[in-house]
Amino acid sequence: MKRIFVFTFFIFAFVNTQAQKRVTGCGYIIPPKSMVANFQSVYEAKEIVDEMLQKINWNENFRLQERNGIQNAYATIINNMRWIVYDNDFLEDVDSYTHTKWSSISIMAHEMGHHYYNHVVSRTGSTPPKELEADAFSGYLMALMGASKDEAVAAIKAIASERASSTHPGKSDRVAAISNGWDQGAVAGNKPTPPTKPTTPVPTSPAPNPNTGSSGQTDPNTDPSWIFLTLQGTNNQTIQLSDDGKTFQDVTLEAGKPFVFKFEIYNYGWLRMKYYNGYRTYKLYHGTDYSILWNRRTNNWTLVAIKD
Repeated sequence: MKRIFVFTFFIFAFVNTQAQKRVTGCGYIIPPKSMVANFQSVYEAKEIVDEMLQKINWNENFRLQERNGIQNAYATIINNMRWIVYDNDFLEDVDSYTHTKWSSISIMAHEMGHHYYNHVVSRTGSTPPKELEADAFSGYLMALMGASKDEAVAAIKAIASERASSTHPGKSDRVAAISNGWDQGAVAGNKPTPPTKPTTPVPTSPAPNPNTGSSGQTDPNTDPSWIFLTLQGTNNQTIQLSDDGKTFQDVTLEAGKPFVFKFEIYNYGWLRMKYYNGYRTYKLYHGTDYSILWNRRTNNWTLVAIKD
């Protein structure tokens, strides 16, 4: 989702291998599962992030949350704390697709770059200059960590969108930014000065329970803030979810099987599904479960909140 976003890898549409592709909000094409080979990713988020911080002498206590299934990695601030939320399966798919573990590391470095330059605090969303700045930061870190320039740009070359948009640059500009950052990192004599801590907190949902491990994940069965969304029918159905009410992500619901999720920034978000005259949009809140039912009077699917 976008917002599940502040700066994120986000899916707009599902497609196939060559002609059609799944594209993220950071201008990335997600490699299909069918392309996954036997490459074994050695991605370990906590260790990698700690090494990044050490390389640039940045004494910052990042919080990490693994959230598989979102096919994203994004930077955000929750309760004035810096977070990187990531889908480990997605990162391993990228590693496998590009045949190098440096791909997932470069993606995490990109998200750290958004934090480093306080892009998240600005609350203005993604812009091409911000994305290029984070790309250059990623290249700089890759050089410090020992990656070659080819390894530093592997993910961008393989899965970046060719076209630029109002929020993200095209592939060629991003490759150039990472390459320039790598060049600077390769010859850097002095480490960069860490930025100040965020002073303007972004309105967010409550921080995950600190007693649930480094990922911050809570148990949906005991944490009522999770949303259980159930499709009451016999066939699967695709709906759309969004954290900002503007950019929506396709989600496939399995009939009769709860889809369990949270909105990552606020304690509410939006659901959109097809209606006879286009789409109908609903606002969903944490702490409430919902069902999608067939309304025989309107001959359309409708969303209802489950009462306590």
